[in-house]
Amino acid sequence: MHRKVLLALWITAWASLHAQTKSAGLGRPANAEEMKLRDITVLPTGAGLPEGSGTAAQGEVVYRDKCAVCHGPNGEGNPPQGTQLVGGVGSLATDTPVRTVGSYWPYATSVWDYIHRAMPLTQPGSLSADDTYAVTAFLLNRNKIIEADQVMNKETLPKVHMPNRDGFVPDARPDIGKSASSSGKGKEQKTQAR
Repeated sequence: MHRKVLLALWITAWASLHAQTKSAGLGRPANAEEMKLRDITVLPTGAGLPEGSGTAAQGEVVYRDKCAVCHGPNGEGNPPQGTQLVGGVGSLATDTPVRTVGSYWPYATSVWDYIHRAMPLTQPGSLSADDTYAVTAFLLNRNKIIEADQVMNKETLPKVHMPNRDGFVPDARPDIGKSASSSGKGKEQKTQAR
């Protein structure tokens, strides 16, 4: 009886391993150009930001056309379609925190990256770099973080100091935070909310 169970287990294991070695014949490896199109990571330092620029005035036009239907005409939110984007500063430590661009996000570059990748909801990734800089400038201005006439681009955006920049702490997991923090690289890249 014991040998039959071991034989059955061995056959099952062999069959499982053998099945995994065969290709399903679906898809193909991505080529270098396709990989380049997907390599759109933007770091807090600004590394990865593309050329382009935008102001709050330009962003208001794009925002009204592409964002206001979900997030409200002034970023006040339109639940359940879109969250509030403006206000909430000072609310994170209360019983009713309001997480917005101005109160929660630690880096302006992360705001740009999220808008560029995921917005608008019905056409994610469809905004040009200029439109993304402009919408980011509009939201930063509405949250009283930058002046209306400031131009946002790959040089100026990383210099914007967000109100909650110090509200995040380095990731304490030993395999991520410590080794990265000791080299000075992880502080800005791997963080978690307090």
